Amino acid sequence: MEEQTPLLTNDAVVFGLLMAILALIFATSASSNNYWKKFYSVVPTVLLCYFIPALANTFGLISGESSGLYAVASRYLLPASLVLFTISIDIKAVLKLGPKAITMFLAGTLGIMLGGPLALLTVGTFAPELLGGSGPEEVWRGLSTIAGSWIGGGANQTAMLEVFGPSPALFSQMIAVDVLVANLWMAVLLYWAAKPEVVDKLFKADSSKIYTLRDRIEEFRKGIMKIPTLADTMTILGVGFGVTGLAHLIADQIAPFIAENYPSLKQYSLDSAFFWIVVIATTSGLMLSFTKARNLEGAGASRMGSVLLYVLVATIGMQMDLGAVLDNPLLFVVGIIWMIFHILIMLIVAFIIKAPFFYVAVGSQANVGGAASAPIVAAAFDASLAPVGVLLAVIGYAAGTYGAYLCGLMMQAVAGG
Repeated sequence: MEEQTPLLTNDAVVFGLLMAILALIFATSASSNNYWKKFYSVVPTVLLCYFIPALANTFGLISGESSGLYAVASRYLLPASLVLFTISIDIKAVLKLGPKAITMFLAGTLGIMLGGPLALLTVGTFAPELLGGSGPEEVWRGLSTIAGSWIGGGANQTAMLEVFGPSPALFSQMIAVDVLVANLWMAVLLYWAAKPEVVDKLFKADSSKIYTLRDRIEEFRKGIMKIPTLADTMTILGVGFGVTGLAHLIADQIAPFIAENYPSLKQYSLDSAFFWIVVIATTSGLMLSFTKARNLEGAGASRMGSVLLYVLVATIGMQMDLGAVLDNPLLFVVGIIWMIFHILIMLIVAFIIKAPFFYVAVGSQANVGGAASAPIVAAAFDASLAPVGVLLAVIGYAAGTYGAYLCGLMMQAVAGG
């Protein structure tokens, strides 16, 4: 097919358009208008951030293929957002959530890591053509991006997109699977959040400590929250992009060294500079969380990380070909079976340790939905519990880089890639 020239070719104009789209989405999602409240109760914000730019690309207004915005966003904004998300991890506060909360979160992570290869193996048994393909068209490469999204979120999804390199068409299909399956499960969680006592009674779980935890976290947040000054904002950006620069510097040394001296490690993507950039940025953020830099969260570190992340999401969206979404319906079967494995593992673990349903719901959503939706599920139990979802989801950003990478390798083994 002959490639058509998009209407807008200047990246400055395209970037302005993307920012205007994001501003409109978030302004309407925060509106008190009943229409918008009802609209966003059905349509997730992140879905629009992907699909409005995708529509612009599909109808020829812009072109993700000819634009350089994604390269800039993935190399500069993604590592910085990972730093700003992980720097806010308060390990002590997370430990105070109790072993059951952490156990359920980790059970959810394990469910995603094992569910991917198991789902691919299950469907591949009946439809072996799903395991075929070559290069960027190999299905396991695309599924690795879902693993990144379902363990950590959009930032980790993009990391897996860069590390394993699925084609844009395949990635478009994966976005559809990711969004539809994840939001279907979120709807189920929100339904049961209105009556958690039913599940708690079945599991013989005591949820009284949850509200003690709620009060403790509220006090912690009040203690660090502040109106950010220009110095605070510059410090946040300095830390995020400073570590990003350091990550690039180190990765530019490590990746060529491995490629030249250990070529056999290429199959694990260890010769990828981008892989090392993401790992170094994530690890540095975790290390900084043990210092006073963690208090930057009070001035909006994770909020700034979210800004960078959503710009990245929009640039991903503008590369999507919506016409390719339904080319492979078997992928939806893989996604549903994958989610079922995740749910089963979580429920079995919850039953064994008598965990309250709150921990099941928030632990699951902290993996599958990340910081964008885990607080929503937590707040469905009680508005003051939203920070619990944030704390667990932030751990997901840290765990997602490692867990999704391992999951991708296991799916590669299943597919024989």
